[in-house]
Amino acid sequence: MAQRIRIRLIRSIISTLPKQRATVRSLGLRKIGSVVEQEASPAILGMVKTVSHLVSVEEIDNA
Repeated sequence: MAQRIRIRLIRSIISTLPKQRATVRSLGLRKIGSVVEQEASPAILGMVKTVSHLVSVEEIDNA
């Protein structure tokens, strides 16, 4: 089974670049504190790395 990660928006996107805002929206995050669960694919991990200063990431245990 593929590994999953939980992504939480912890900082505002107000003073960020338009590309970073689009990345946050495409991850499925809207407001500060919103949380989404995604598969840990290379595309998703690259998006998380782009906005790493705005989000927190944790691995989900699939036990």
